Amino acid sequence: MLKPKKNDTVDIPRLNEVIKLSRNILKIVFILIIVLLIYMGTSLLRTWNILPTLKSILKILSPLFIGLVIAWLFDPLVTWLNRKGVNRILGTVFVFLSFIAVLVLLGFLIVPSLTSQVNDIAASIPTWLNEMKNGIDRFFASLSNMSGYDLTSTKLQIFEAMNQWGMGIANNLPDFSMNILSSLISGGVNIVFGFIIGFYMLFDFHNVRKHLLTLLPKKYHKDAINFTDRLNKILRSFVQGTLTIAGILFVFQSVGLTIAGLKAPLFFGLFCAITNIIPYIGPWIGGIPVVLIGFSMDPMTGILSLVSVLVAQTLESYFLQPIVMGKTMKLHPVTIMIGLLLFGHYFGIIGMILATPVISTAKLIFQFLDEKFGFMDRITTHEVS
Repeated sequence: MLKPKKNDTVDIPRLNEVIKLSRNILKIVFILIIVLLIYMGTSLLRTWNILPTLKSILKILSPLFIGLVIAWLFDPLVTWLNRKGVNRILGTVFVFLSFIAVLVLLGFLIVPSLTSQVNDIAASIPTWLNEMKNGIDRFFASLSNMSGYDLTSTKLQIFEAMNQWGMGIANNLPDFSMNILSSLISGGVNIVFGFIIGFYMLFDFHNVRKHLLTLLPKKYHKDAINFTDRLNKILRSFVQGTLTIAGILFVFQSVGLTIAGLKAPLFFGLFCAITNIIPYIGPWIGGIPVVLIGFSMDPMTGILSLVSVLVAQTLESYFLQPIVMGKTMKLHPVTIMIGLLLFGHYFGIIGMILATPVISTAKLIFQFLDEKFGFMDRITTHEVS
């Protein structure tokens, strides 16, 4: 590092700004490198045709992963009951029975209504298309009067595309719903085995980390405990916050869309709640179809549906996210958008939902290694030298 001469003066504040800027740039570069490595890895897996094999292996091991996630989610509640004097086995039984009872209750209350509303949507599509056609017809008529050009051919092309789209949805929506239902039924065996595995894992889940630490040399135990504690805190906060926000939005949107007079409010409320899990673009994916369908019914329904969507998103952005989620992920918006594009390209909607926690985990690994080995300080020191 260059030493200043006696007559030179060192601008300490400016030097600190340069160091801070250098660190921020390097963090962005390293995150982009991580995203690039993920992209290269997935590309190689697809090129070498390894992904189908991995999917088959993951499908076979899916009950184990399901059980692990269930035990991980329920462990704090069972641990809390254990601290209150409840035997851990009895606490596990109580938590599982309560969870199953809630699932059964929700199934009886929601599934029949959702099924009926999906059928209503399929039956209402021709009416919505006619309303949209009438609106487009009026728009092109006024546009032709203003411009003096004959736009009939363009209008007919739009109508033909709308007819094909509408007929495709009307014909495929019931089949799509049945495919989802059959997939859930066919995967029921894995889910049942996953619940059984999670049930037994939860008996002794608080000792899982102790067993895993025995696989590592003792000198790494402290670092492993520190890392897993931080990772567990971030992921648990993300999952719990996401589920809480999705549940609140589902109730709020269902009530709001019912008041607006939109058909199938439960279906669209659930659709908005699920798509909202995707950062930034999720609310648009869920909100735009709802508003368009509302306006296709009548202007007042469209306006009230728009108000319901806007109020729900305002509630989520300015109240639920800061209170429930806080700054759990601490990721730059650009980083999240790159992750959404990358994971969405390879894994679809599921990939977009998982992009944020995966990138956040990669960032935590990078920060942990930086704290351990200090390579960021070395690089910035070298740059300033």
